[in-house]
Amino acid sequence: MKPGQSLIDRIEETVIALILGLMTLVTFANVVMRYLFNSNILWALELTVFLFAWLVLLGASYAVKKNAHLGVDAIVNMVSSRARRVLGLISVTVCLVFSLLLLKGAYDYWAVFADLPPTSGRWLPTGFDHDARSQSFYEVQSVPMIEPLRFLEDLINYGEEYEKMPKVVPYLVLPLSMLLLTFRFAQSAVAVWHGRADRLVASHEVEEEIYDADVQQGDRD
Repeated sequence: MKPGQSLIDRIEETVIALILGLMTLVTFANVVMRYLFNSNILWALELTVFLFAWLVLLGASYAVKKNAHLGVDAIVNMVSSRARRVLGLISVTVCLVFSLLLLKGAYDYWAVFADLPPTSGRWLPTGFDHDARSQSFYEVQSVPMIEPLRFLEDLINYGEEYEKMPKVVPYLVLPLSMLLLTFRFAQSAVAVWHGRADRLVASHEVEEEIYDADVQQGDRD
């Protein structure tokens, strides 16, 4: 573990790295099968698409945590520190509201695949819609079902077997990532409120990296 790196950071980075590595492995294996054995892994493309979605959505919340999202801070740098804090609070409030809307939409979309009731209400949850039709029997197109997930058949599919992976599994990233995103924005809001930060983005991250590299090169010389 790197100095100053928390266990949560290590877990998040490991998960992201594993997803990226699995994407690379599956794609490479499919290329080998196609060009060397004139065959094809039928579920490789669909699995890679799902993994890419997990990578992007989980990476988005991690980037908020690390202030790694790029942005324009030309106006922010022209105003006083107090004004920067006010602008930071406005920005994080908008982002927090947006992430909450995404969280509701993501849960509602995923819930029917998990045999759970989606929320009612167009913008804000006003309860649960217990009349919504369950779609827990929906499967993906080609990714086969794996044995460790067979418990889902009794849990949400009323004992019926799945031939392919149920959609509830890959689509789980939707509410999970939006929940993490909301939590990260809430953390950023607290940091701005207490004066530990005055913005959400790090638009000069590359410049700082170049500067640090130049300093290290100068120390070697």
